[in-house]
Amino acid sequence: MMLKIFYLLLITVTLIGGTACKKEPKAGNGSGNVTGNPAGVDPPAGSNDGVTFLNGGASVIFNLYAPGKNSVSVIGEFNNWQGGSNYTMKNSKDGNRWWVQVDNLDPAKEYAYQYLIDGTLKVADPYTEKILDPNNDQYINTPNIIYPNLKAYPTGATGIVSTFWYSQPSYTWATTSFIRPDPKNLVIYEALVRDFVATHDYKTIKDTLSYFVNLGVNAIELMPFNEFEGNDSWGYNPDFYFAPDKYYGTKNDLKALIDACHAKGIAVIQDIVLNHSFGSSPMVQMYYSGTPSSGAPTANNPWYNTVPTHPFNVGFQFNHESAATKYFVKNVLKWWIQEYHVDGFRFDLAKGFTQVNSGTDVNLWGQYDASRVAIWKDYNSYMMSLDPKLYVILEDFASNQEESELANLGMMTWTNLSSPGEQATMGYPFGPPWDLTGLFYDAYGFTNPYALVAYFESHDEERLQFKNETYGNSSGTYNTTNLATGLKRDEMGAVFMFSSPGPKMLWEFGERGYDVSINDLGGRLSDKPPRWDYMADPNRAHLYSVYAKMIKMKIKNPVFTTISPNFTYSLTGAVKTIQLNGTDGTDVEVVGNFDVVSQTATINFASTGTWTDNIDGSTINVTALPYTTTLAPGEYHVYSNKVLLQ
Repeated sequence: MMLKIFYLLLITVTLIGGTACKKEPKAGNGSGNVTGNPAGVDPPAGSNDGVTFLNGGASVIFNLYAPGKNSVSVIGEFNNWQGGSNYTMKNSKDGNRWWVQVDNLDPAKEYAYQYLIDGTLKVADPYTEKILDPNNDQYINTPNIIYPNLKAYPTGATGIVSTFWYSQPSYTWATTSFIRPDPKNLVIYEALVRDFVATHDYKTIKDTLSYFVNLGVNAIELMPFNEFEGNDSWGYNPDFYFAPDKYYGTKNDLKALIDACHAKGIAVIQDIVLNHSFGSSPMVQMYYSGTPSSGAPTANNPWYNTVPTHPFNVGFQFNHESAATKYFVKNVLKWWIQEYHVDGFRFDLAKGFTQVNSGTDVNLWGQYDASRVAIWKDYNSYMMSLDPKLYVILEDFASNQEESELANLGMMTWTNLSSPGEQATMGYPFGPPWDLTGLFYDAYGFTNPYALVAYFESHDEERLQFKNETYGNSSGTYNTTNLATGLKRDEMGAVFMFSSPGPKMLWEFGERGYDVSINDLGGRLSDKPPRWDYMADPNRAHLYSVYAKMIKMKIKNPVFTTISPNFTYSLTGAVKTIQLNGTDGTDVEVVGNFDVVSQTATINFASTGTWTDNIDGSTINVTALPYTTTLAPGEYHVYSNKVLLQ
């Protein structure tokens, strides 16, 4: 996360369909209170944040949470962006909300609108599910394909505008009985829509789902897809939280992708950014002082810290102890769960949800934080009240004590093993160590065996195969910088990662040995080509097949969910081993030589007899224990006493 954050520092909802916006709770519940306005008028019962439709779409109630403002009007295509007395919003009795009902609308028309605050500031609706951006929409490639019939930016408007449309095309879900994979069998494929297919759209990914089915993964984690600044981005610079980013397609395209994934048994996890907002967010703009490069939210803003509380923050940090922030975040989560049927969230910078100010001290930031734990318990409890089977995955990287406490409530945490994984595939024992012990939950003192999402590659990390080709170790004629040799070592890494119990994650194209550096082609955040041509290379295709075998074996064979004390492992030396003893009598022995020279391996198989290598189908006869053999550099095996399902 740190390198991504550093780079980011260098660069600067309505539900429209039925009768009302469905984002709950209702206005006034848990939003916080400022000064009060006894002469005010509260919004009508049933009116929600953003837009609420009445009279079959002929009338709309606009409802904005904006405490401390002196006046608010709604302007848009229905009043030629001029406002007027009929569009002046009433202030609620608690002083926090502004609302107005607008009549005589055409239900068949999509309208653009903004809020005019204190006579000068124009902002879009924070709760809109679609924005029009005069600076970026023009660069959506082939708009009649990616986003057909995108509404033109309205004449007379300035800045980002929000839209509402009562009669917009609805979506009918085809898959209504999807059963999510058990977390103990979860294999997640992390993907960036922009880079997974050259067309950067939901529709093409939907048409490519057979790739994931053949690979065997049962979950796709999509990097942030709610509206973010610009188009060409990883998405960690959010500005609107209820609107899918148009650069990837329409809202119904997104729903169709999720629906199709469910039809094929694949869960969809949303990578969501709720540590911060960026400057084009209307919530930031409503309470802002200074310039974009040096300013900060004003002290009376309801949502943000004026000074970030941790060293990795970018943008403007949410204060998750604020009632207004909690209200907003819960509305966001409910929206994506109920409107888009997402199966879970991966929370970016989850360790940033703290009001304990660690300044620039990274170690202090990672220490046990009871207030942060309380914040996550509250959010988790809310999510479980909506969907008790939802996946909650935290990019936390905090103390083992803190993560274990959250794990015991069913939350999962990312476990970054890129450094030891890279060292192991390159063939270096030290600098840092190639110790893969972190694949096992008991190494952290956890009691929940299925709470660690372990990975060797993620969007934040360098590619294993790039490291192999660029920096790999060698001895004599054996050289890990050789493409075929490096790919074979990637196979060995995959074998060990997927053999360990608990959920696992792979970053897009790792299964092909992707070797375009994270820093190439313009830098970390730049577009990276999908390189589908890699599949024509027999060595890369074999790597894909090993990934597929291991993933399918992991999901289909209960032995790979083995928990302590029914496993042993030795993952610190050149010869690494994992032994799994299943309760059904199936035993697995994984062995690999990560050195660049041959090594003698002494293996304590669970029993004598015939053992099958599930990668190449060969067998060995173990006549005595321990079993001794010589392993060539990079040689690996996945033995079992029973042939495993694939």
